[in-house]
Amino acid sequence: MPSANNTAIVEISQTANQFRSSIVLQYDNKYIDVKSILGLFTTLLSSGQYELHVHGPDEDEAKKAMAEVFAKHQLEIAIV
Repeated sequence: MPSANNTAIVEISQTANQFRSSIVLQYDNKYIDVKSILGLFTTLLSSGQYELHVHGPDEDEAKKAMAEVFAKHQLEIAIV
């Protein structure tokens, strides 16, 4: 399965790093810190059902920004 393109991964990570909240991607039983580019490279495939868990002081803004960046790259995401 092809991984998401590099641009998407870098943008997702950069977006996540703008926030103080913890932003974690859940895929199957794996949990990946979205702020880690390496973690995303090994996990984020162009298809699959992902859940994004956002917790922290700026979680509302973070959820909105993350939803936008995932949508921009046509990646399916459920924000919980």
